[in-house]
Amino acid sequence: MTTHNASLLDLSLPLDLADTGTAVRRWKPEHWLLAAIAALVAMLGLSFAVPSLTRAFAAGQAAPQVSIDLAEVGNVANISVDDKDQIVVEGQAAKDQNAAIPTLNLPLEQVKAFGLAAAKNETYSTALKCLTQAVYYEAAVEPLQGRRAVAQVILNRMRHPAYPKSVCGVIYQGAERRTGCQFSFTCDGALLRTPAAGPWHEAETVAKAALAGSVESSVGTATFYHADYVLPKWAFQLGKIGQIGRHIFYRFGGAWGAAATFNGRYAGTERIPALDFSALRDRALADGLTVDSAVAAAEQFTPGLTVAPDVKDRHAVNDVGGRIDMTKTWRPAMPDPVAMGSHFQETVAATSAKPDEPAPRQVAVGELTGPMVAQ
Repeated sequence: MTTHNASLLDLSLPLDLADTGTAVRRWKPEHWLLAAIAALVAMLGLSFAVPSLTRAFAAGQAAPQVSIDLAEVGNVANISVDDKDQIVVEGQAAKDQNAAIPTLNLPLEQVKAFGLAAAKNETYSTALKCLTQAVYYEAAVEPLQGRRAVAQVILNRMRHPAYPKSVCGVIYQGAERRTGCQFSFTCDGALLRTPAAGPWHEAETVAKAALAGSVESSVGTATFYHADYVLPKWAFQLGKIGQIGRHIFYRFGGAWGAAATFNGRYAGTERIPALDFSALRDRALADGLTVDSAVAAAEQFTPGLTVAPDVKDRHAVNDVGGRIDMTKTWRPAMPDPVAMGSHFQETVAATSAKPDEPAPRQVAVGELTGPMVAQ
């Protein structure tokens, strides 16, 4: 190795321990001091630079954590794909722009399982009907995972403080509107079409599993979804989780989308609200949808009550009975039980009297302490 007169060891040269030892022995104490100071300065510089570089790299990789601007939409009940004013673009252009929205680069948190006992009671039966309707009308042609994901979104909403605390309450939220309901089938007339038996059975199976505690983990804390062929403006205000089939799923940003927020207490009761089936029929026909007239007629029938029908009512859909309408001019009346007893006794005595004897007259109870006798 050629000897160099430089004051520092040349690390670019081949390492020869014999010659290197000679070069090192030529260093003076002040050279070692300068090398130590330089190394210390370099280490201090790295201690400040590495964290900054790490943060910059992470920021460049992760999609922004966004939150919905409630001041713009009023409240979450107004966020809907059924409201055409909220759709930015449709068709292939929507598919392209939806694909360009980055997914949220955060851990996929999970909500706790929700279980509703499958006892033979109206609460479970009504919840099952509502959830089956939602899975069927919203995702009948979706893959099994997509149908489970729709059911999970509904249960996620029920546990979130921004939504009703029952399965049917979540599904039928906004159903009284002409347009803009949370789940389109509740206000677009889809309920007036007879379900296909096979897909309906499959939807019911998915709904039963969800109510029994099954959790679709692929959508995490999602509370929104829409088809990929529409692009709603609120898609840019939420955290995109991913796509299953034709549906794209989203969660709230910040604490509202964290699993700890999904701790709402179940109301314990279920009901399907009274719907204006005439309005549903009109909208369906206006949108070019077919309507099953038999279903429409059956659904539109309402017994003559002054209060909303209740799930505990026991009558067929074509039964005019039910609870009494107290606004009518007549009033229900019950016969006097004492008078009824007196007439009954007189009738029995008259039929048991001999032909040659006059019919005995019955005296009022209390006039005699012994057996009744003829007067």
